[in-house]
Amino acid sequence: MAIGFHTDGTAMPAFRKMPVKRWIKSIVERHGKTVGFITYVFCSDEKILGINTEFLRHDYYTDIITFDYSEENEISGDLFISPDTVRSNSEKFNTAFQDELFRVMIHGILHLCGFGDKSEAEQLRMREAENAALHLYKETFN
Repeated sequence: MAIGFHTDGTAMPAFRKMPVKRWIKSIVERHGKTVGFITYVFCSDEKILGINTEFLRHDYYTDIITFDYSEENEISGDLFISPDTVRSNSEKFNTAFQDELFRVMIHGILHLCGFGDKSEAEQLRMREAENAALHLYKETFN
């Protein structure tokens, strides 16, 4: 198991890495999976726009892009996150930056666990799983 945190053109957001790693692992296990290699890359808006355009053919900014390399029940992937977009969203939704950051971080993990978010029903299921994960972090790992 390996969960890594890296930056590309932006500062590393402030959070305690070991408790976050334990939290992510616990969420993965709650969904019947194991952790393989997960890499978070915190990057600039321009970097994530470039990734979004090149790989997904979307010409807009986003908070996270997840590349899934999972095999069977072992999840692995690269998760690119724009802290600038996360900050904009935290202001838009009137939430604390760290809460929004953790929501985005676990959103990518839930995708790796098999959650979708295309339909309204999938979005509801995803939001419920995100909320449960955030609650667990605050109650157990904070």
